[in-house]
Amino acid sequence: MSPGKQASESRAAAPMAAGVELERMRRHVRLSRLALLGAVATGPVALGVAVLSGPTTVVAAPAAKPATVPTTAVGADPAGYAQLFIGAWLRSSTDDATTAQARLAHSLAPDVDLPDPVAGAHPGPESVSSVRSTQRDAGQWAVTVAAQYADGQVRYFAVPVAADESGGSFTVTGAPGVVAGPSRAGVPESPYLVSVPTGDGLSSAVEEFLGAYLTGSGGVDRYLAPGVRLSPVSPAPYTAVGVQQVLAVEEAAAAEQVPADGTAVRVLAQVEARDGAGRWPLAYEIGLKSRSGRWEVAALETGTVRDGGRS
Repeated sequence: MSPGKQASESRAAAPMAAGVELERMRRHVRLSRLALLGAVATGPVALGVAVLSGPTTVVAAPAAKPATVPTTAVGADPAGYAQLFIGAWLRSSTDDATTAQARLAHSLAPDVDLPDPVAGAHPGPESVSSVRSTQRDAGQWAVTVAAQYADGQVRYFAVPVAADESGGSFTVTGAPGVVAGPSRAGVPESPYLVSVPTGDGLSSAVEEFLGAYLTGSGGVDRYLAPGVRLSPVSPAPYTAVGVQQVLAVEEAAAAEQVPADGTAVRVLAQVEARDGAGRWPLAYEIGLKSRSGRWEVAALETGTVRDGGRS
């Protein structure tokens, strides 16, 4: 081959070699990017390995399976169902199964016989209330229901109730049984042991606040701490309110002078409310805070307080 031809072929091969090298470099960059993206998806450790080892170390990470959280249907308390049944059952008679009460009792407990009272016997109860519910087994409940009569007598009935898996359907499964009522629980020691003098700043603040809250006079906002919202009882149930005694948890509530701003105390106010029908002894647990030499209501424990107060 002539020297001229050899020189021509060398000049032609140089661009081709450069193109091949450039394409190889582009491919390397693309693979490196894929490796980095795959490493990011699989975590920081894989990212470090990919950066050090290059594209040949890319391994697809298995997709994580979503965690399965077991769910269990929470059955509703059948207390109201049992209460409804006892009310209808006690007011019905097997002599007349067509009355509304008898039909209701049968719809709630299809397999339970109706009572058979004699003529002129004890009338039906004035009120019926559920007092205790116990879940004995899955879907099986025992509900204690109290029936109060006009003469003050109270009878307690144990009602067996079955619930479905969803807790949305109930059936009384057997006749009720008369049982002893719940025993009286012991009363824990009260935390309100500090006597607050009547007529001082704190007692007066409590009386004025409860007067506005229960009689609608003057509005309650002026007695509330900043950020506390409370609506008075409406319509106002009483015409006058007087504080009989105030007891506190903290000694600061009984101080002669209002303490430093932000001091918080909790009190129990025994009050007497009056209306056209008589006098009514009431009690309220109230949280107060000091600000600018006065006490302000921060929480009404026996009412409904929002944005800063407890209810």
